[in-house]
Amino acid sequence: MSALSATPSDPAVLRRAFGCFPSGVTALCALDSGRPVGMAASTFTPVSLRPPLVSVCVQDTSATWPKLRKQSRLGLSVLAEEQDPVCRSLAGKGGDRFADVDWEASAGGGVYIHGAGLWLDCSVYAEFPGGDHTIVLLEIHGLRADPDREPLVFHGSRFRRLAV
Repeated sequence: MSALSATPSDPAVLRRAFGCFPSGVTALCALDSGRPVGMAASTFTPVSLRPPLVSVCVQDTSATWPKLRKQSRLGLSVLAEEQDPVCRSLAGKGGDRFADVDWEASAGGGVYIHGAGLWLDCSVYAEFPGGDHTIVLLEIHGLRADPDREPLVFHGSRFRRLAV
């Protein structure tokens, strides 16, 4: 192994390094004026049991987060292994992100992706600056879990599936 770099100043090198850590992929979505808005986030982390909190990190340049953060309820869906097309659609920069996505909305306005392994009904609990991202804590108000659904995994800038 080569020597460590004291300061990882090249974002491409740092992005490649962060890609060594596998993560699940989530969709964070809600209704805004009756239309679904949402984004993909692979920075999901369970945080606390009391109160029930999870976190996601959102790029400060996101045009979607300002629309989501003002909603009273957000739907967080942990995507399943065959849902990489859903992730690509929600990560897109233009067009109708929900055109080919099977979803439903709750009475509170959270939007959930059909076929996901976990649905969380959330509200924004707190936000903290985190470099070029905002760290968002979400409080969980309800959930639906299907532990038998295999998760979609993002690793090395590619979608992967767990070996069984």
